[in-house]
Amino acid sequence: MSDKLARYARQWFSGAATARRDVLAGIVVALALIPEAIGFSIIAGVDPRVGLYASVAIAIVIALVGGRSAMISAATASVAVLVGPLVRDHGVEYLFAATILMGVFQAIAGLLRLDLVMQFVSRSVITGFVNALAILIFMAQLPQLTNVGWQTYVMVAGGLAIIYLFPRVTRAVPSPLVAILVLTAISIGIGLPVNTVADMGKLPEGLPSFALPHVPLTFETLRIIAPYALTMAAVGLLESLLTAQIVDDMTQTDSDKRAECVGQGGANVVAALFGGMGGCAMIGQSVINVTSGGRGRLSTFVAGAFLLFLLAVLGPWVGRVPMPALVAVMVMVSIGTFSWASIANLRRHPPTSSVVMLVTVGVVVATRDLSLGVLAGVLLSGVFFAGKVQRMFAVERGEENGIATYRVSGQIFFASVDRFIRAFQDEAQEEAAAGHIVIDVSAAHFWDISGVGALDKVVERLQRDGRSVEVVGYNRASADIVDRFALHDRTGVETGAVPG
Repeated sequence: MSDKLARYARQWFSGAATARRDVLAGIVVALALIPEAIGFSIIAGVDPRVGLYASVAIAIVIALVGGRSAMISAATASVAVLVGPLVRDHGVEYLFAATILMGVFQAIAGLLRLDLVMQFVSRSVITGFVNALAILIFMAQLPQLTNVGWQTYVMVAGGLAIIYLFPRVTRAVPSPLVAILVLTAISIGIGLPVNTVADMGKLPEGLPSFALPHVPLTFETLRIIAPYALTMAAVGLLESLLTAQIVDDMTQTDSDKRAECVGQGGANVVAALFGGMGGCAMIGQSVINVTSGGRGRLSTFVAGAFLLFLLAVLGPWVGRVPMPALVAVMVMVSIGTFSWASIANLRRHPPTSSVVMLVTVGVVVATRDLSLGVLAGVLLSGVFFAGKVQRMFAVERGEENGIATYRVSGQIFFASVDRFIRAFQDEAQEEAAAGHIVIDVSAAHFWDISGVGALDKVVERLQRDGRSVEVVGYNRASADIVDRFALHDRTGVETGAVPG
């Protein structure tokens, strides 16, 4: 316990230099969260303050109880797109109730260790997820780059120049923060005709207040919100766990995925109680945080706390921040997020891995649904894996003194049973075949009842044709499953189980 507490303390404060970088990185993220949260509120069909208050609450709470330091969680598009029908048909109070239930589902998922499903997500799927998200982040900036004056393009170009060139001068201050401050000063000082944060929607005034959702506590309410809550919980956890893995790779550190699931649940419950919508981890903002120097929980906490300060105290000034400055930051995120090495790896990696990556990208970009893309990639990975294991299978026949020996090697499971059965068809049909058959499975492994059923079928067919059959060489695991589920031991066949 003391080791965990010491690690938790280090995640908050590991030195003055680290704390300074965390604070500055959190300020950059807070500024970048504002237009995102407003946009997601519009997608969900709610007032901008619902998304902004959610971002404040989720970021602060996840900094305290999450399992991945330096990862940013807030209101997200992936959750916002799911709740539009609920808000339209039943109102925003039902959204708050669904968000609380979403948090409960996520906490239960963490306690049940459902985070372990991430073990079934291949590297190709994660790469496809990252690339698709980078494309979506860039595409989300296009509305701010169309039907605008030349001043917008000049400011975006200037912002990118500052972001990439300022680190050559000093890394003491994050270059995205410098870009935002410089472009804001120029825009206000000269009065440039460019879009501002205030054009995205009205910023809230004052602090959020605690309140329970005003919905009837009935089974009818539960029937309405449960499907939405379950879907929101699943999508939120999927995106959060994938983002945590990406931040793990970027920082070369580990995270507690179980604690992250529980933390996401608690953060969403708190967000709903303070008038916010549901959310999850944000890869774009997390990349901003990490590339700006954020490494500890303090960076995430500052992002939420400073966003609250901006909304409550500096709202009018925040509304004057030019959108081109934030677009430049998000373009930088898009460029930094995309795995450029994956393009060269298309020729070097196995074709199946490249196909999985491209399918994941294609589905996500086409549907704008991260969960569908990941699901498609995982299913395709499973199909390719089963096909690969299926081909790792062979049956060799030898005959001596009227005894035919079949040496089986490889994996016998649902995908390889057809080949296993076909390997014995000629023996069963050949009239002059050997009278005694030995099936040596010492180099094989039976994985499931499909494999055991295939062995039953082969033995039964050979015996029906007058052959005596002996199965030898089971390893311990295969012997166990055969003893439990096979029928051929009760048909008079001799077996030579070899435990090992």
